[in-house]
Amino acid sequence: MLDKKKKQKIIEKFKTHKNDTGSSEVQIAILTEEIKELTKHLKENKKDFSSRRGLLAKVSLRHRLLRYLEREDEKRFSKLVKVLKLKIKKKELTNIKEEVLEEIPEEEVKS
Repeated sequence: MLDKKKKQKIIEKFKTHKNDTGSSEVQIAILTEEIKELTKHLKENKKDFSSRRGLLAKVSLRHRLLRYLEREDEKRFSKLVKVLKLKIKKKELTNIKEEVLEEIPEEEVKS
């Protein structure tokens, strides 16, 4: 759990306007810090399964918020990912396959 001072620093760094405490960027940044702390805790306490469950819930919530932000504003999403140094998976291979198929003439695809 984050203490108030640490949480306030994160809010100050990622807020989008003066009174912002709950924008997607702020929520993702707070979750990222909590995930880091829980990961560190779980490395020391390997049998703490309730904390592991909490970690998975936080990771899932952050993933949903990241997808929402990517869908709504890709510019803010990419900026946040760079600042937080998050690893994001590349687009699915199906998109790449569709692009490749569009470049190939139809006669070659049928045969």
